[in-house]
Amino acid sequence: MHSIHKKSSLHRLSGVALLLIAAGAVAQPIYRNVDKNGKVTFSDRAPTASTEPAPAPQAGIVPPANAGLPYELRQVAQRYPVTLYSSEECAPCGTARSLLVTRGIPFEERTVKSSQDVEALQRLSNQTSLPLLTIGSQQLKGYSDAEWSQYLDAAGYPKSNSLPAGYRNPPARPLVALQPAPAAREPVQPAAAPQPPAPAPSGPSPSNPAGIKF
Repeated sequence: MHSIHKKSSLHRLSGVALLLIAAGAVAQPIYRNVDKNGKVTFSDRAPTASTEPAPAPQAGIVPPANAGLPYELRQVAQRYPVTLYSSEECAPCGTARSLLVTRGIPFEERTVKSSQDVEALQRLSNQTSLPLLTIGSQQLKGYSDAEWSQYLDAAGYPKSNSLPAGYRNPPARPLVALQPAPAAREPVQPAAAPQPPAPAPSGPSPSNPAGIKF
């Protein structure tokens, strides 16, 4: 009886040990490692201090304006980009903008406010009247619903709005970019004139008892 009880006790101890080993294997942590190229791997080894982190996305990088457009519309917008030149006190400019928005035309708007803007507009179109619409290299001077629609159709733009939900055209910008004002410079103080060296003693002195001159 004693030997049977001893064997059963050994069996129970062996089973407990196996359960502990299995539990330890299940509880072993799994580490997620990301290399410098952004590749993700899983391992039971903790990442070392020498592991290089994945590169962070660079700040200041803006995705292209046409990135969220359907493929066909994006191709047309890249081939024949549309730009509306407008000003605040221009009723036809508002009507022209409404046509582009209602039809779902992705466009950029440049505003004419300053004298530099007016000069740039005159160099661009040989006139200063607004609105002005450019479709690729084609210029349409003055608003005309029929003419603008005809040229947009010929460029390949869809006649009905096919923009994805939430798409927004970039905000209007001045025709001439504003230059930051130069910083005020502090006046430069003139350098002090160098003092002439003190004349050497002409006669004998305690440091030059012979009175030698150079």
